[in-house]
Amino acid sequence: MLHLATALQGTPQEERLSYIVSNQWHQYVVVFVRDKAPQLVAVLIVAFILLRLVRFFVTRLQRRAAQQVGNFHRAAQMRTMASILRATSFGVIGFLAFLQILTLFGIPYEPLLASAGILGVGIGLGAQSIFKDMLNGIFILLEDQYNVGEVVAIAGLKGTVEDLSLRSTRLRDGDGTLYVIPNSQIATVSNQSRDFSVAQLSVSVDASANPDHVMDLLRKLADGVRGDSAFKDVVISDPEILGVNEIRGREVIYPINIRVRVNQRDGVLRELRRRIILAFEKEGIPLGISSNMLVMQQKADPTAPPAAPTLGG
Repeated sequence: MLHLATALQGTPQEERLSYIVSNQWHQYVVVFVRDKAPQLVAVLIVAFILLRLVRFFVTRLQRRAAQQVGNFHRAAQMRTMASILRATSFGVIGFLAFLQILTLFGIPYEPLLASAGILGVGIGLGAQSIFKDMLNGIFILLEDQYNVGEVVAIAGLKGTVEDLSLRSTRLRDGDGTLYVIPNSQIATVSNQSRDFSVAQLSVSVDASANPDHVMDLLRKLADGVRGDSAFKDVVISDPEILGVNEIRGREVIYPINIRVRVNQRDGVLRELRRRIILAFEKEGIPLGISSNMLVMQQKADPTAPPAAPTLGG
C-alpha cells in the first residue's frame, strides 16, 4: 500500500480513485480465481454427482417397476417411490448447494433464514393449505392408498395417476386431460387397481325369450371367453351368471360378473359383447328395448291422399 501511495503522488484525484478501484477489482478477481473458484467448482461437481446418483437410482426403480409383469401393485409402489425420491432429492440438493454458494461469496445466509422464518410466521395462516397438502400426502404414502400407474377416483375425478408428490397428485383421464389435484382436497379414494377388477355386463333381453335358455347361452359364451387363449391369463375366476336381475316391462336384465386382473376389464367386455351379439342373432333371441322408449305405430289413414313420389322412387 505504501508503494501504491508513493506511486500515485502527483496524480489527479479522479485518476487516483480510478486506479485504486481497478486495482482492488483486480485483486478481488485474483483472490476469487485462486481461492474461491476451485471451491465453487467443487460444490457444483459434488451437486452434479449427487444428482446423477439420484437419477441413476430413479431409473433403476423405474426399470424394476417395468419388470414387475405379474405384480402390478409392486410396480406401482416402485414408480411412486421413484417419483418421490426424484422430487425430494432434487429440492434438498439444490437448497444445500445454494447455501454453500452463498458462503463462498461471503453472503451470510443466517439472516436470510431468520427472515424467511419471520416471513413464514406472517403468512402462516395463508399457507395452511400447503401444510394440509403435505400432511395428507404423507398419509397417502404411509397408508398406501394409491400409487403411480393405478386407476383411481379422487376429488370427483377419475383417471390414471401419472405423478404423486407430497404436494399434489397428477391424474390423467381417458381423453388425455391432465388434472393437478392438491392432496388436501382428497377426502375419499376409490382405487380400481387393487387385487382384482370385476367386469360387469348387464344384458337386456326381450321377455319373449326363455330365461333358462338365455342363461345357459350366456354361461356358455362367458366360459368361452375365459377359455380363449387371449384371455386365459386375464380372467382369474369362473364367470357368474346371476340370473334374472330385473324386469322392466318387456325388458329382462341378465347380469354377468367376471373377475379379472386389475385394469383388464375393457378387453374382456368387448369380446363378450361381440360374442353375445353373434350368438343372439344366430339363436333368434331378441334384445330388450328399454321401457323408456315408446315405439308407436300409427295406422295408415285410407282417406289420406297418396304421398308424392320421391326423386329416387
